[in-house]
Amino acid sequence: MGLELDFSVVLDRWQSLLDGAALTLELAFIAVICGAVIGAFGAIGRRGGNLLVARLCGAYVEGIRNTPLLVQIFLVYFGLSSLGLKFSAFTVAAVALTINVGAYTTEIMRAGFDSIHKGQIEAAEGLGLSKAQVYWHVVLWPAIERVYPALTSQFVLLMLASSVTSQISAEELTAVANYIQSETYRSFETYIVVALIYVVLSFIMRLGFWLLGLALFPRRRRLGTPL
Repeated sequence: MGLELDFSVVLDRWQSLLDGAALTLELAFIAVICGAVIGAFGAIGRRGGNLLVARLCGAYVEGIRNTPLLVQIFLVYFGLSSLGLKFSAFTVAAVALTINVGAYTTEIMRAGFDSIHKGQIEAAEGLGLSKAQVYWHVVLWPAIERVYPALTSQFVLLMLASSVTSQISAEELTAVANYIQSETYRSFETYIVVALIYVVLSFIMRLGFWLLGLALFPRRRRLGTPL
């Protein structure tokens, strides 16, 4: 039997695919922004002098890194429902993705903080900078600059992993693909198109992060260091 491909029935639903792709990027954007904030504070907490905070941050990181994302999404989805809190699938998906990427960002940021030589911190303290100023000017930005490529790769992976949220009916790209293939019975063609769209979304995100890196870290641009 010959394989007959018909992409027209899939491409006719381009508006649905575009809406799904837009929602995927929106989910990723929210999770990246919120996860980056959680990661920065989590890394500070892990390296801080408060043993209880450090252990709580460590437990959070290990708990997330050692459980599947789908299980985490179900825990958030059904956990909030059991508490009587009703949120849309999009909100639950954004919360679950934020919690997930926040843990990975914490570890990446912690590695960046550890790369800062103690002599730089001591010099800043010797100049009379406050603890907040030391973290902002001497630790945080240089650390982000050093781990920026790892952070951007993690954020792109998060965007791809957002496809799992289709399991709670978040209408992102994979959920739209599921609807289309169930209507057209053209599963192979549908997922070929969706795979290509994910490739495009990945390139869009990488381009965006590259341009952002050029703006945030001009020193890397002058040195020719990859972003």
